Amino acid sequence: MEEPVQTPEPGTAGGAPRGGIAAVFNRHRRAWLIAAGALVFVLLGSGAVFAGTQTGANEPAAASAVNSPTATPSPTPTVDPARPVPAEATTASRLRTCSVAGLAADGRLAEFQAQVVNASTGEVLFDRGGTTSSRTASVMKVLTSAAALSVLGSDYRATTRVVTGAEPGQIVLVGGGDLTLSRLPTGQEPFYTGAAHLDDLATQTMVAWAADPANPPITSLVLDSSYFSGPDWDEGWARTELGLGYMPEITALMVDGDRNDPTRSTSARSEDPIARAGQAFADALGGQLTISQATAPAGAAQLAAVQSATVSTLVQQSLIVSDNTLAEMLARLVAIENGAGNSFSALQAGIVGGLAAYGIDTTGMIIKDGSGLSPNNAVSPAYLTALFLKVNAREGNLGVLFDGLPIAGGPRGSLSYSDRFAGANSAADGAVFAKTGWIDTGYTLAGVIHAADGTPLTFAIYAIGNVSSNAKIAIDTLATGFFHCGNNLSNN
Repeated sequence: MEEPVQTPEPGTAGGAPRGGIAAVFNRHRRAWLIAAGALVFVLLGSGAVFAGTQTGANEPAAASAVNSPTATPSPTPTVDPARPVPAEATTASRLRTCSVAGLAADGRLAEFQAQVVNASTGEVLFDRGGTTSSRTASVMKVLTSAAALSVLGSDYRATTRVVTGAEPGQIVLVGGGDLTLSRLPTGQEPFYTGAAHLDDLATQTMVAWAADPANPPITSLVLDSSYFSGPDWDEGWARTELGLGYMPEITALMVDGDRNDPTRSTSARSEDPIARAGQAFADALGGQLTISQATAPAGAAQLAAVQSATVSTLVQQSLIVSDNTLAEMLARLVAIENGAGNSFSALQAGIVGGLAAYGIDTTGMIIKDGSGLSPNNAVSPAYLTALFLKVNAREGNLGVLFDGLPIAGGPRGSLSYSDRFAGANSAADGAVFAKTGWIDTGYTLAGVIHAADGTPLTFAIYAIGNVSSNAKIAIDTLATGFFHCGNNLSNN
């Protein structure tokens, strides 16, 4: 700013005459000085408001037409190191108002765990102990199926063979882990869809044997079940499951899942599935054979072979009716195929290794069997919701798994029973695609929900501990709550 021009004070040399305005000013000098001061204050104040208004609007003040002073550069803003600024602004989560807190507090759920994820965004909408690994019951079949689809592939088939024995007139029936092989005549369908038949294997064997005139009559049958190693029964399984018809002893050679009735899902099993299979094959060959158990000679010539249905068929049948036998068959074949071993103790490395391709953290996962009958399995709800994100997207072969899930109110499967999604819970019929689970100390349900608002949800619900069958109702009610809430589901 330039300094103002100094004016001589009135009454001094060079000042204005005392007459006229000067005289008036001189007579009222004090009043004039007060008025002038007030005027200057008003002018200065107006300038400050104007300047403030311009600054607040982030617009430069108009330059003077007479004097254009050099603009002072704006200083570079500095960031307080104590208050870091994020590279990108974070997006606030929406406020969700649909609460299922009352449903989740149902005492029938006992030691309750659950997680729900928006399958479109990956956002966790609801979580109660979701990262804690716990027993899964038959929801374990989802993991077994996913591992089988990854390691074996959807077109894999288990093979049962007949080879020549070490002695004249001797043949060996070699189990290849096909627990669905049926003793029913070809043309009569057993419980397992697309199963191979022993009579077909017997016919092939006799034709191949007769093709060599040097062969003597078949008099001896050896049974080779060494493809799986023992024990045949997991230590965590209740032995009553055998008589109740839910689980056989697990051997590489059996027929019809070792059922007394090959056409029924639930049917009592025997104490010796290998012997039952051997006798059925001997009968198909005409009987009167000496039967023993041993390992086939190395390099023995193959006489006949039959194959199971594909893994895609086995997976879907295992899931829809929660078949334990098929799940254990797939689990053992997975462990063998990826080099983990051929026993129950190989399933941890076998199945976890088979799940590796999906890129989901398996920390804390414990695998004791393939069916979920063991109470010692442990998988977190969070693992299941993450896996079902991929199932819902039908990644790789996982569309096969989705197509095998029971559907609430569906025409078949474990969610079509009269005690599932009944009454008000029928609102979710056709919208819940999920695997059920039940053991004495837990009820579970996990899968995909197509919510009422169109949001796809993945979910897992565990009711663990001191539970009874009415836990299923509480689980279904909570799942129906998730269905109604959709993306408005609150975590409160």
